[in-house]
Amino acid sequence: MAKRRLTGRTYHDISKLYPEVISALETLGTTIRGIGALDEKTSHLVQLAAAATAKSEGAVHSHTRRAIKAGASKEEIYHTLLLLVSTIGFPQAMAAISWCRDILEGEGGE
Repeated sequence: MAKRRLTGRTYHDISKLYPEVISALETLGTTIRGIGALDEKTSHLVQLAAAATAKSEGAVHSHTRRAIKAGASKEEIYHTLLLLVSTIGFPQAMAAISWCRDILEGEGGE
């Protein structure tokens, strides 16, 4: 069985067609993370929680990767999503955990 592609195909395609849009978006994110009191790891964990709340599998994948790159442990990522149980409900929190496991287990945390 072929390995499921976990990077966003649409994101990839749009970044090729409109690189200036993706560049502006990335610059905005970097700027906002850099002006606040939260460190980069915490910022990505907050964005991971927001992605889970928005039910965005692709964004959960992306922010799981980014949180790992910023130094978050598997335990911190799971805790971030478990904290959402009382807010977004157990089923949606478990869905988000399953999406982050795609990255944590499928890509070895890359």
